[in-house]
Amino acid sequence: MLRSLLAFTLASAVASLAAPPLHAAKPAAAAPTVPQINYSEFRRLTAEVEPYRQTRLIDWPAFLAAATGSDVLILDARSERQFAAGHIAGAVNVPLPEFSVDRLAEVIGRQDRPILIYCNNNFINDRPPVISKAGPVALNIPTFIHLVAYGYRNIRELDDRIDMDDPRIPWVTSAEEARASGSPAAARAR
Repeated sequence: MLRSLLAFTLASAVASLAAPPLHAAKPAAAAPTVPQINYSEFRRLTAEVEPYRQTRLIDWPAFLAAATGSDVLILDARSERQFAAGHIAGAVNVPLPEFSVDRLAEVIGRQDRPILIYCNNNFINDRPPVISKAGPVALNIPTFIHLVAYGYRNIRELDDRIDMDDPRIPWVTSAEEARASGSPAAARAR
C-alpha cells in the first residue's frame, strides 16, 4: 500500500514538472486549424474593443435615464434561469451562449439600436440570481465584445454597483412581469 502511494505521488510530481506553466513563453502562433476558433483574432478584437468600451460605461442614474428611451433595449445575457429569478424590469434575455447573427437580429433588430447591458457583478448582493463572477470574466465584458463583433456598437454598459433589494431599483422576476402584463405566461407562472 505504501509503495503504491509513493509510486503514485512520484508519478504525479514528475507529470506536473513536465507540463509547462500557463505563463510559459509560447512559440509564434500558427494559423488556426479551425478558422471559426481563432484565438489570435479574438485577442485582436478585444484589443480593438477595449478603448471603445471605456467610452460607453455609464453609472446607474444615466442607465435608468437611458432606459426610458422609446427604442432602447435592456439586454440581459445571463442564463434563462437566472433571468427568470430576477432582472431589471423591461430587460430582454438572450443568454450569451445563444448569441448568433440570426438570434441577435431577431431580438435587437437594426444594428444601431441603443442597447443597455448589465450583469451579476453590477449588484452588491452576491446571491442568487446575481452571484458575482471573478472580475476578469464578468459577463458584461464578453457581452460587450460579442455585440461589437456582431456589428452592434450602440451599447451602454452599467458601470456601477447597486443593490437589487433597494426599492428604487426596478427589480422583477419573470413571473411578476408576466402577471403584470396579463400574458398567457402569467397563468403558468402562478
